[in-house]
Amino acid sequence: MLLCATLPVFAAGSSYAQNSTTLPPVQVEAPKERATPKRAATTSKPAARRATRTNRPPKPNTQTAAAPDDGNGPNNNTSGPPLQQAPGLGKTGTKLADLPASVQIVPRQVVTEQGGTLLRDAIWNASGINSGGQDSLGYFDHFLIRGLNAQVYTDRFSDGDQLGGLVHSLNGVKQIEILEGPGSALFGSGPPGGTVNIVHYDPSPVFHWGTSTQVNSFGGVTNSNYVTGPTTISGLNYRIDTTASGGDAFRDLNSKDYEIRPAFSWHVADHTLTFALDARHIEQTPDSYGLIYFRGQPITGVPDTAKYSTPFAFAKQDDIRPTFTDQWDVTNFLTINNRFSYTHRDIDAMRNNDSMTAPNSSSGTHLKTNPDGTISLVGRQLRYQNDSDNFFDYQFEPVWKFYTGGIHHTLLTGFEYQRQDMDTVRETADLNPIANIFAPTPAELSTAGMKTGFLCDKTHSCDNDHLVANYYGLYATDQMDLTDKWKLRVGVRQDRFDTDLNPLITVPNAFTLTNVPIVAGVPLTRSDTPLSWNVGTLYHLTDWMAPYIGASQSYMANFNSENVQNGIGAPESARQYEAGIRYTFLNERIVFNTAVFNVSRDNVATLFTPSTGPNAGVQIVTFDSQLTNGEEASLIAKITDQWSILANATHQEAVVTTAPNAPTTIGDRPQGVPANMANAWSVYKFALGGISGFQAGIGANYRDRTWSDTTNVNSVPGFVIGNLMAGWENANWGVSLNVKNFTNKLYFVAANGAGGFVGEGLGAYLTVKYHQ
Repeated sequence: MLLCATLPVFAAGSSYAQNSTTLPPVQVEAPKERATPKRAATTSKPAARRATRTNRPPKPNTQTAAAPDDGNGPNNNTSGPPLQQAPGLGKTGTKLADLPASVQIVPRQVVTEQGGTLLRDAIWNASGINSGGQDSLGYFDHFLIRGLNAQVYTDRFSDGDQLGGLVHSLNGVKQIEILEGPGSALFGSGPPGGTVNIVHYDPSPVFHWGTSTQVNSFGGVTNSNYVTGPTTISGLNYRIDTTASGGDAFRDLNSKDYEIRPAFSWHVADHTLTFALDARHIEQTPDSYGLIYFRGQPITGVPDTAKYSTPFAFAKQDDIRPTFTDQWDVTNFLTINNRFSYTHRDIDAMRNNDSMTAPNSSSGTHLKTNPDGTISLVGRQLRYQNDSDNFFDYQFEPVWKFYTGGIHHTLLTGFEYQRQDMDTVRETADLNPIANIFAPTPAELSTAGMKTGFLCDKTHSCDNDHLVANYYGLYATDQMDLTDKWKLRVGVRQDRFDTDLNPLITVPNAFTLTNVPIVAGVPLTRSDTPLSWNVGTLYHLTDWMAPYIGASQSYMANFNSENVQNGIGAPESARQYEAGIRYTFLNERIVFNTAVFNVSRDNVATLFTPSTGPNAGVQIVTFDSQLTNGEEASLIAKITDQWSILANATHQEAVVTTAPNAPTTIGDRPQGVPANMANAWSVYKFALGGISGFQAGIGANYRDRTWSDTTNVNSVPGFVIGNLMAGWENANWGVSLNVKNFTNKLYFVAANGAGGFVGEGLGAYLTVKYHQ
């Protein structure tokens, strides 16, 4: 509705700008790495560079007619060969070919071909990453990279709270960038697995708009719209993206999503000013239990629609994030970036507990064998949660380009300040048993059907806390061209983490891991000053082969809404060693990347529910260490102008190496980490009866077995699912039919604590789009 109301206004302004001879539109592009001047073999001094830029009006841009693209308008495609693109998460404008690290870019076009509308749909196209891990309950994104937690960023701004986030849509998204391995040297406190960066389209100086609608066989509908172009102010361009989705869903896990994102980019003098506002309302249905574990695997003998979770469980979120950036091109050798983001998020959720103790235990959620031989699910609980999260992020980043001798440097320097201010409230109620797990019927149809009201004690998880964190970082990363073929990248970051936990209530029998009582009104504080670093080098051995090697050290504050129930722990640390070879053939029509890696992770906050002892049935936070060794490979191939292939494979061995509070788990696998993963997608474009624009696609996803926790008692099996696509498009219209999981394989996206989260069954997705 809002888009329809604003479209005529902007269209009128755009028409004026297009017809005006005095205010021509301006092409505003992301900054590109300037060409390095060649030095003559002489002792004479090079010509002096001007110290400042002169103020001048923006250069006019020749407007072009709309061209076929991925449905988001001309001039916005991910252009150029794969390795010539410069991922934004590198921060130095270095093209992918010269980065000595595993960085992957997933274009929006690929996800659109596959019928995807969410970030979790995009990650299948990258090696080493999967959904799963701690608290993967279906109503927010949680990813593992190389077996370790990953953090999601939007246009290089952090999402804030590491757990309890949101499901990310692809509203206005151009591409997904994935950095594998620790990234603290650039981004500060962050998970050791890697970084997922969502990149949005820039406003365009050429007016165009588009719309698309997708309906699926489960009863869901998703509508997306965009409009972009110049305004009547010279150099000021705009873009508005909207998404609305709802309807029915697989397993009746219905959801609603309403999102709008206006963005403005203004090129004035030597500044490029960008403002964007993300506003979103989400309603989802959690499914903590999924299909519960029975004899170590998700229960069989019941339909894939069987429900053990509370029917009225819900998760509602309101999220708003304004961002502002100022790119100031001071001189040819200095660019200063000022960037600010503020995120406010409200979460209101009611969902079941995510843990299970051994069968016939005396406490906790468990299976109980009855005298008549039936098996019941007893000890079920329902948790109410309300979070209010405020997250500020300011970045000041001068980028310098200069020579020392014959070495060219691109030096990123920076200061970052982040502040998180969060209020959390949690209470837990007991639920009546499910009498027969093979004919599940949850007894509660509303809160009136609960066994007890919401309680707060040792056996009923709860809190009422005020959390404050201040993060300060000073950092520098130098990308050096030692020669035309030899590249070196060195980065270091000094951080300070100041964290403050203020309990507003006293939870009975709540202690820190050092046995200090957690008492209302007595704050717990902690300060840490970790030093993160990374170093890597790459050499273009031939035109088609470039080996690289690197190492990195990172730290993450153990401070979020889910793991302070036993106080504030020391920061988690991680170290990665990586070596790889990039192969390119036929002018980068074929790019093949291989890598081997070793990642160690210490002081990992892990949720653990013992079946015996003084904490039997109570979920507590323990700290352990983990190690992952692995190999991976990825292929991007444009065999012909009509035929493209994308494929990747990963093998990784992840184990728990130390566990002071649970020594029996040493040698076991961490939660949610598969030993093997592989994905493939291929599209062929062709003509029929002299009509071009037809295309067909086929793909497959494979994932190995994963475990529900570090005890390795319960797991979900591996799977292979297949996907198909058939479509047609021209310069303006497009229609496609995606058939996902065409063999209707029962599979599980994540191994949660109490059961497997079920992946979607056979489904058809019809998408119709128009743009001009």
